[in-house]
Amino acid sequence: MKLRIDIKVATPKEWIIRVLENLPLFLQDHANNERKVSTVALSFVAKYPDRVDIIDELIETAIEEMEHFREVHKIMFDRKIQLTHQIEEDLYMKELIELARNGKDDRFLDRLIIASLVECRGAERFRIVYENITEPDLKVFYHKLWASEAKHSEVYVKMALRYFPESVVYQRLNELIEAESVIMLKQPFSGKMH
Repeated sequence: MKLRIDIKVATPKEWIIRVLENLPLFLQDHANNERKVSTVALSFVAKYPDRVDIIDELIETAIEEMEHFREVHKIMFDRKIQLTHQIEEDLYMKELIELARNGKDDRFLDRLIIASLVECRGAERFRIVYENITEPDLKVFYHKLWASEAKHSEVYVKMALRYFPESVVYQRLNELIEAESVIMLKQPFSGKMH
């Protein structure tokens, strides 16, 4: 049983160039994304309270994501970068969520896989930041986050495998990996997470 996702298409180098050109924008967007992924984990608890086998893991994931938010906010505070007043619509996420099928079980599976893909892409991008940033405190921070996001990606796959056969999970995972690559490449590289 494989839990680690292999994304199909790597993030183009243009993305990290934009991040390094406007690090305050990236940090603001990173903070916003940590808040959103925390609420995603809690939304599974709210929408699927009958899936009792994964509630503890979902709560733990939400707490870890909020801890990441606290850490990135501290970095922002120390650099005198404010949080944004509004969280802009994330077209990457919107397009991924639009791929989720209807029907309680199909939607549950798809949302778990989408959450896993988003965490996987986040891990890849945090690794890229870690490899390219020169500031020691940020280098340490993004190295730590890279490992954590990769773990979260595996957690969502593991949750899916608790409720669905391997063949169903991996077939849908492969379909959504293909779609995620297309969606990712369509996005303008603005120096944000997605």
